[in-house]
Amino acid sequence: MKLPVATLLFSARLLCILLALCVIPVGEVSFVGAAHAQEQRQGVGLLRFLFQRREPPRQERVAPPTRQRRAAEPAKRRSTPAAPPPEPVIEKVENAKRVLVVGDFVASGLASGLEAAFAQNPDVAVVDKTNGSSGLVRSDHYDWPGNIASVIDASTPAAVVVMIGANDRQQMVVGGTRVEPRTDEWTAEYERRVTALAKAVRDKGLPLLWVGNLPYKSPSMTSDMVVFNDIYRRIVTDAGGEYIDVWDGFVDEAGNFAAAGPDINGQPAQLRSSDGINVTRQGRRKIAYYLEKPLGRLFGLGGAVPEPGVLQPEGVLPPAVEDGTPAVIDRTPPMPIEDLATEGSELLGASFKPGIDEAKSDADRLRLEGIGPAPRKGRADDFSLPDAAAASKETTSALPPAR
Repeated sequence: MKLPVATLLFSARLLCILLALCVIPVGEVSFVGAAHAQEQRQGVGLLRFLFQRREPPRQERVAPPTRQRRAAEPAKRRSTPAAPPPEPVIEKVENAKRVLVVGDFVASGLASGLEAAFAQNPDVAVVDKTNGSSGLVRSDHYDWPGNIASVIDASTPAAVVVMIGANDRQQMVVGGTRVEPRTDEWTAEYERRVTALAKAVRDKGLPLLWVGNLPYKSPSMTSDMVVFNDIYRRIVTDAGGEYIDVWDGFVDEAGNFAAAGPDINGQPAQLRSSDGINVTRQGRRKIAYYLEKPLGRLFGLGGAVPEPGVLQPEGVLPPAVEDGTPAVIDRTPPMPIEDLATEGSELLGASFKPGIDEAKSDADRLRLEGIGPAPRKGRADDFSLPDAAAASKETTSALPPAR
């Protein structure tokens, strides 16, 4: 039985396919097996295709170029402002007027302030003969009334400055008995010693400048200084000396102790130390400032004319005038800008005629006296009554004519 041609062709094709499968290389079989195993590990192909996490292709990281470090430059030091050069030391002349300063530790600060004040003046020298722990109460420690004469002879001063009392708030031995401070017996003996010291200076024929005490942080000490200053002022004035009051320069506007305040140039400064007793450099200079004018009058410094009645040291006389003719002035002495000797409310050289008041405007009269300007006649604010003649004329003309 013969098979159909179509069947033979199908059989031949099937045989060719089988032969082709038999000749696959062993490597390919292994590759297919590995791929199949990997496919089994990774899961079903369709599910893996649908639910796999899509990751971006990895990019190779390129290392950034390394920057070459520059050598560290040495830090630049900030230039501190150079300190002002010290003022040249001016040698005092041989015949310079000597200012003798005696007293306690506050007087020692006053002496240093005077040295700074007259550092550029060759004609004034300061002699510091203070004793820091001295006073007028402990005469066993140092007796100022008994030793002042020898101190003056050794210093040959032209003026004597006394500042004492800060150490005198203690008991005093009177007649072999200790008495409490500021009792009647204590005060009487203290006044006697102040009088003896002032008299010893005046007996030498020298001007006496007695500087009052400063206020202190302790209220009780401040009240004692007020009592002492009253004693000094009264006794020194009676002895012919000059009392220098420095109290207002070291208190505030209410009169209380102030550790800080304006210096001699009006700038804020620390005047007292933290203990409320000692004085700073600016404070010492401020105390000395109160003595510059009195000493200038005594020594005739800067063209200052001594005031009438002020005792002059030997060899210092006011300018003489012959035959009533004033001396010819060819130059004017310089005046420091911080000098307050000419302070006042009037201009220098301005003439003033007493009894003649300046004319005041209506605004000045309203501001100073509360009197407003007079209203103009006929204006709305004019409430003055008309005079009789004008009122009669106006009333008559206003009446209707008689019939």
